[in-house]
Amino acid sequence: MAEPYITDEQDYEAMLSLEIGLELSESEYSEDEDFIPVVELDSSPSFLLNSDQATTAADAAAAENLNFHEEEVEVEEERNKRRRVEKIGSGGDIYCRIEGDDAGGESSQSSQRNRNEFDGLFCPICLEAWTNEGNHHICCLPCGHVFGLSCIEKWLRQRGRLAKCPQCNRKGTLKDVRKLFVPRIAVVDEESQKRIRFLEEKCASLGKKDVDLCKKESEWKRREAALQLEVQKCKERTIYLEHLLGDLQSRPSGLATADRGSQGQHEFGNSIYTDFYGQGSSSCFKLQGELHVDGARLFDVDASGKILLLARRVPMMGGSHVLTKMSLIPPHESEDIFLSPGTKIIKDLHISPANGRLALFASLGKKLSVLSMESNNVILSYDLPAAAWSCSWDLNCSHYVYAGLQNGSLLVFDMRMTGSPVESRLGHTNNPIHTVQSLQHISTLPSGVKTVVSASSIGMCQWNFGGEEERPFLIPETTNQGVCISLAYCASSDDIVVSYRPRVEMSNEVVSQPLLTPSPANGQGVLGSHLHLKRVGSSYERLGVACSTVSDIRLPKSSIIYRQNQKPLFATGDEVSCGLILRELPSFTVTQRLRSHQHFIHDVKYTSTNSQGLLGCLSEDTVCTFKEATSPCVSIFCVQLKSDINLEL
Repeated sequence: MAEPYITDEQDYEAMLSLEIGLELSESEYSEDEDFIPVVELDSSPSFLLNSDQATTAADAAAAENLNFHEEEVEVEEERNKRRRVEKIGSGGDIYCRIEGDDAGGESSQSSQRNRNEFDGLFCPICLEAWTNEGNHHICCLPCGHVFGLSCIEKWLRQRGRLAKCPQCNRKGTLKDVRKLFVPRIAVVDEESQKRIRFLEEKCASLGKKDVDLCKKESEWKRREAALQLEVQKCKERTIYLEHLLGDLQSRPSGLATADRGSQGQHEFGNSIYTDFYGQGSSSCFKLQGELHVDGARLFDVDASGKILLLARRVPMMGGSHVLTKMSLIPPHESEDIFLSPGTKIIKDLHISPANGRLALFASLGKKLSVLSMESNNVILSYDLPAAAWSCSWDLNCSHYVYAGLQNGSLLVFDMRMTGSPVESRLGHTNNPIHTVQSLQHISTLPSGVKTVVSASSIGMCQWNFGGEEERPFLIPETTNQGVCISLAYCASSDDIVVSYRPRVEMSNEVVSQPLLTPSPANGQGVLGSHLHLKRVGSSYERLGVACSTVSDIRLPKSSIIYRQNQKPLFATGDEVSCGLILRELPSFTVTQRLRSHQHFIHDVKYTSTNSQGLLGCLSEDTVCTFKEATSPCVSIFCVQLKSDINLEL
């Protein structure tokens, strides 16, 4: 009788034992050079066995498998004892080094640090990086050690009931494996972190001390430079005044100036002597009060509304430009009007002489704007082809305004037409027009013709708009006087005063206009002149001229005070005393000197209503009010403003 074949269950167990042995010999230990196989399986097993032979073969395979596992655990423990894995952080290279038991104590601190840095990146079984998904998903055992999923499952499956953690030999099964869902595992060295925090705090403290010391050093250097500059200015001013005094004392008194149509003649020497030593009538103005402002550049006065309008630059707001309305009636309330960032520096400012409800201002942001004094809003703004340096209201028609540009052009606008100028004319040169004044209409001109005078460095020009198009013409009496720096006009009397400083011409050699005194330091004034003209019909009469110290870097403002049944007064700042001087026209005799200030006067404005008149002078950070002691009553408003001197021309 033939022997029966083995059953399916017996066949499966035999095949399973064979596969386990092959996997252990081929995959697990093929990469280990020090491993010596302890079990060899027959490469040609027989699948056709009788029942007794099959049972005997199965029992033998099970016994051999048990012995294999026991020997495998011993070999693995010996291998773990001898094997050390080191990962070098530079470039991510990884290598293995076999060393004895005593070698672990000789590893350097840097190698230990590099190994700790990479322990959280690679599976300790296959020494390859684990992943956050897939077969090699990062997972752990209850003991806390981390492996790749496929590696630890294979490890535990191969060892069956004797399975342990590869690192701590704590028992574990496939059910104990837990997946970890983390992007990356990194072990933080608490001692190193404390050391890092300590060093960071120390660096921050040292950095703060360094910044404080740098700030203090910068402030000390700034103060030292300011003090040295003040000392130098005082020395130069002393030398300048000594030379000026010597020149005045040695100059002959017979140097006269022709006065067309004037009531007499005056001498340069006497005029200059009066300029510096104040011979004239007794004081007629008394101090009434003081106010303080900050950062103003220009201003104008509305006499009827008792309002002061200031153009200011606020340093605390990033240098923003604002208009400030200030009441001249106690408690002197003020209100700021913020302008758009594109406005930039305001170069000229005028309140409408017709009603006082509108204000016109020109700015370097290529804008000519009209402000409502009632709503505090800009109600009209014109875009200009160049930066605006000056502006003016038309004295004969309140709808027309004028703008003098940086390129020497003069534009006429009708506020009823908000698009573009009604007329635009080019000047004689490309020099900026720093002053524009509308003149009263006279009967000798055709109806509708508007006359405007302007001032630039070459002198005074007259423009006629509304008739035949013609180029502006220079007033002959104002040429060859020097560099024109200021123009003042009185609409009530048609008086004009033009101020000049010496002209410097450059050639192969430096040639300058001869000065009567040595040139002082910049910003302390030079010896210039004031020219008095009077408009008679369509021409101008030269009434007088006087020497005076004028600014050598700034474009100062001046004004003419009209007094009924009396000679007009010319109000201007004095560069030597930093005060406001009142001169009687046409002789330019000094009638009064107001008290001196610490800074130069930059702007002077005068306006009147009924029998009241207001005069303002711009210096730095104080508003002083003066009242005339005799009739007619005229109040003086001296506005001192805290702003840097603009270097112009």
